[in-house]
Amino acid sequence: MSEERIIKTDSVKAWLLAARPKTLTGAAVPVMIGVALAWVDAKLYDGEAFNWVAALLCLLFSFSMQIDANFINDFFDFVNGTDDVETRLGPRRACAQGWVRLDSMKKAIALTTCTGCMIGLPLAWFGGMEMILVGALCVVFAFLYTTFFSYQGLGDLLVLLFFGIVPVCCSYYVQLHTITWQVFLASLACGLVIDALLIVNNFRDRDNDSLAGKNTIIVKLGAQAGLQLYLAVGVGALILGGTFLLNGHLLAFILPFIYFVLHIFTFLKIKRIYQGKALNLCLGETARNIFIYGLCVSAGLLLS
Repeated sequence: MSEERIIKTDSVKAWLLAARPKTLTGAAVPVMIGVALAWVDAKLYDGEAFNWVAALLCLLFSFSMQIDANFINDFFDFVNGTDDVETRLGPRRACAQGWVRLDSMKKAIALTTCTGCMIGLPLAWFGGMEMILVGALCVVFAFLYTTFFSYQGLGDLLVLLFFGIVPVCCSYYVQLHTITWQVFLASLACGLVIDALLIVNNFRDRDNDSLAGKNTIIVKLGAQAGLQLYLAVGVGALILGGTFLLNGHLLAFILPFIYFVLHIFTFLKIKRIYQGKALNLCLGETARNIFIYGLCVSAGLLLS
């Protein structure tokens, strides 16, 4: 029996698939790193400066925005004709497969957007009114990513910003009300690591994206440049991780080399497979590598 027949329309399983739980690692890792940095630095100021409620709210807000972005992507890619059931190489999408009705997805987008806003609003108590502006930008760009920026080859820039700089720096800021150079460079490194997920996704879909007029950076630069970019983001993250070494966090610098070895292996697998649905294996490995990077950096900071 086919998967389409097993999954009932608007069922719990359908919504679980639409939420794409595997992508939540990309939402968790930046908060993990920002919280770990804040925990370590809080000891330099005042042991009571760190607040676990604020940390939890950051994580929940990140999760809710990731799910919201997934729903938005699912809906608009189907409406715009980017998700074609016959030609799609990536994991199947709920709207395109008929697992979730379009009206239901519209309501879900409204619900997750409002839920994210309600979760994020209390962060203004911990980080100031500027957190409301940050939250509003997160919501706006969750829509603009799918509807505009991803078609202009600017998706990678948004990943660097909203999966690196914003979540890492804000998770730190709500605790200590400042941003250090170490935190900023760590946020850039985190953004590069997570961008690898978008790179392999766009590398796999390069031919279909080109036909659909979706000018990702891989479509613009070509497959070979895309391969080198995948490798480069891992190298760049390690170089930026030198900030941990300079600030006395030796383990936070050394442990990510575990991630880098795995990143190299995945790069070689992408290079060998090169095209087709088999690249979904590399997508899963990249998500695993991202999570391992987050664990290595966070553990390295806490153990230093």
